Amino acid sequence: MQISRYQGLGNDFLITFGEETPHDAEDIARKLCDRKKSIGADGLIFGTPSKSSDVFFTLFNSDGSRAEVSGNGLACFGHATYRNDTTKELIKVETTTAEHTVRIKKNKTDAVFVEASLNSPSKGPDFDDLKIDLGGIKYFRVTTVDVGNPHLIVEVEDIESIDLREVGPKLESFFMPVGCNIHLISILSTQEIHARHWERGAGLTEACGSGAVASAWAAHQWNAVSDEVQVRMPGGVATVSLGKHPTYMCKTIYEGEFEALDE
Repeated sequence: MQISRYQGLGNDFLITFGEETPHDAEDIARKLCDRKKSIGADGLIFGTPSKSSDVFFTLFNSDGSRAEVSGNGLACFGHATYRNDTTKELIKVETTTAEHTVRIKKNKTDAVFVEASLNSPSKGPDFDDLKIDLGGIKYFRVTTVDVGNPHLIVEVEDIESIDLREVGPKLESFFMPVGCNIHLISILSTQEIHARHWERGAGLTEACGSGAVASAWAAHQWNAVSDEVQVRMPGGVATVSLGKHPTYMCKTIYEGEFEALDE
């Protein structure tokens, strides 16, 4: 299996193309994404033929669970598809929930700016009985958003003052067995927010594309930001443009090619 490794703002993925997704894809993802014993990544993406789009996207998190969609995953996947065919700067990508448009915006040798569309935002999972404990830190507004996958957004004054590695799994446990991505955000201005992410199936990540879109949309619903928002994350800054089908743009980097052999 030929595997390439890409990262979008530090959120990294292994990507491979084939005729079908292997029956043991969950096990393969757990094995290859293990940072201590293998290549290491936040997730493994399979690209397979699609009847209605250019390619079908299937993502497994590092723990082997399947994810519906990922903003950084789509961006990295678009970069990988473009490397396979540099004449294709507009790529239609099918997932289990929608068709996404992925555009190559600026290209260099190994670093590419990619813009990916996500699902139209809607209300996320119910959280009426959720008890939010941030280790004694005060929080402000809270909401859930669905952009093809579920997100909980919690607004705080200073996201760095909270131990998200401890708080994240506790908050996510309320949404089990489906789980939920957890995001702490601070609104810096009408054009910029600061965000940190606890992703289901992957844990703490440097960036989360779908989470950035969900966070920007939540802040927009609170009338706190404009239609275009810079989302500052530990791995870097991405641009979210809101609308019926919001887009997420970030820089992706090709990090190398690997060959996975059967044991």
